[in-house]
Amino acid sequence: MRLAETRNLFARTLTFPADRGAVLDTVGETELDAPYGDPETIREVLARTDEPDFGSADELFDTVLANVGDQYIGRKHYDDRGAQGGIDTEEVHF
Repeated sequence: MRLAETRNLFARTLTFPADRGAVLDTVGETELDAPYGDPETIREVLARTDEPDFGSADELFDTVLANVGDQYIGRKHYDDRGAQGGIDTEEVHF
């Protein structure tokens, strides 16, 4: 399942507020497709937090989003603002 689709999954399958056990029992084994590596389950993602319960699908989604692994993040240390990562250039910006 794509990470962006999990919020709708949570809203459809869980009753909120939901405790951690109910979330893990209901959707914990759902695998999240990772764009840059191996997928993780929701259970694996939630193991990185100690939240005991979730007040809404949005709150659960935000928690999952904040705790996914590096394989869900684009290029590390990428800066599209022109920084060259310490490379000296003689380019002049106005």
